[in-house]
Amino acid sequence: MSDAATVFVATCDLSGQVRGRAVPHTDEEDVLRTGTGWVPANLGITSFGPIAPGTAFGSTGDLRLLPDEATRTDIPADPDAGKPGLRLYLADQTRLDGEPWACCPRTFLRTALDELRETTGLSVTASFEHEFTLEGLPATRPFSLQRLRAAEPFGSDLLALLDAAGLRPENWLPEYGDDQFEITLRPADALTAADRAVLLRELVRDLAGRRGLRAGFAPLPDPAGSGNGVHIHLSLQDADGRPVLHDPARPGSLSAPGARFAAGILRHARALTAWTAPSPTSYLRLTPHRWSVGGVFLAERNREALLRICPTSRLGGGEQGRQFNLEYRAADATANPWLALGVLVRAGLAGLSGSAADYPQPVVWPENADESELADVPALPGTLPEALQALEADKVACSWFDPDLLTTHLAVRHHELDRLDGLDDAARARETARVH
Repeated sequence: MSDAATVFVATCDLSGQVRGRAVPHTDEEDVLRTGTGWVPANLGITSFGPIAPGTAFGSTGDLRLLPDEATRTDIPADPDAGKPGLRLYLADQTRLDGEPWACCPRTFLRTALDELRETTGLSVTASFEHEFTLEGLPATRPFSLQRLRAAEPFGSDLLALLDAAGLRPENWLPEYGDDQFEITLRPADALTAADRAVLLRELVRDLAGRRGLRAGFAPLPDPAGSGNGVHIHLSLQDADGRPVLHDPARPGSLSAPGARFAAGILRHARALTAWTAPSPTSYLRLTPHRWSVGGVFLAERNREALLRICPTSRLGGGEQGRQFNLEYRAADATANPWLALGVLVRAGLAGLSGSAADYPQPVVWPENADESELADVPALPGTLPEALQALEADKVACSWFDPDLLTTHLAVRHHELDRLDGLDDAARARETARVH
């Protein structure tokens, strides 16, 4: 056993918040076998605290949070900060007999991945890039060594913590916005990648608090400043583990299966944003000229594309096929990582299995396409209400969800809209930053 006196069994809700229950470390073996109690109505808790009215669940019903032992994460004791050690597990929400609960976000992703594999023989490798602000540091310049050093010992401690937890950090860098940083993790199978995204946010926040700082993942803390996105990278492999996205003979070097997968995401993009960018303030960031998303299009190396074909490198003998990936850019940390990746997999599968009439080959815009050429590409929803309307109008997308999950998601989103109603953009951004 680690030095943890407490074991926390956790899930991630519709607002990207990690919630759960703690048990004494002496009960760890029992909780791994039988789980701990949970309530369906907890799915309807909003980021601001209350359970949203209009969810599918009331005061009845019981579930179990069943830990996945592979997700075990130890946060070591920090005597200088007065914090004991903690052991954390991510859990599936199950029925009392251990059968899957159809509204569990982690189960949603697993089921989508299983269906993709059974239907096409393909699997997904993914990685999440997180941007966040770190409050409590002196003012510094973007991308500067000064900013990197100003964040010490937080930065070095974070890399060591992530590495010890098995999250495999890849890059830690000072970003463009005020007090902004980025942390990326190495690619992994899709479920592991989403698990790591859930864990990363909590480890960053916990360490920042222990160092007298505050880490914030809000999409846009200040409407006049830079936003914090979550870029989701995806690649596909066949049953033998061979990469299938890369074909240098095709536009953008994107293979035919890759183009069909992308076509599904583009076709359902407006509905997807209701899950991948679910905060009312998400849409203050998702506007042209912010290097977030300027429109619903697929492009080579363009950071305003919804789907970006990422660059590859030949340096050091790098294999292009294994580096080649698509980056989905309309996500942020108010989203649940399991659901955000799950809807991308579902949309991609729809493109792979649907007709060419419904999912035509997408245009691959070259890197040098200018604004005038891209003037007619479709736009993302400009507000959360528009995204929710697009979701409800997209019957294919709605079919991916258990009706109770869809109803509860809509109720949570509308309650959060009501909570911020009447505030100006700056006040809405502050309220969102307070809880994210």
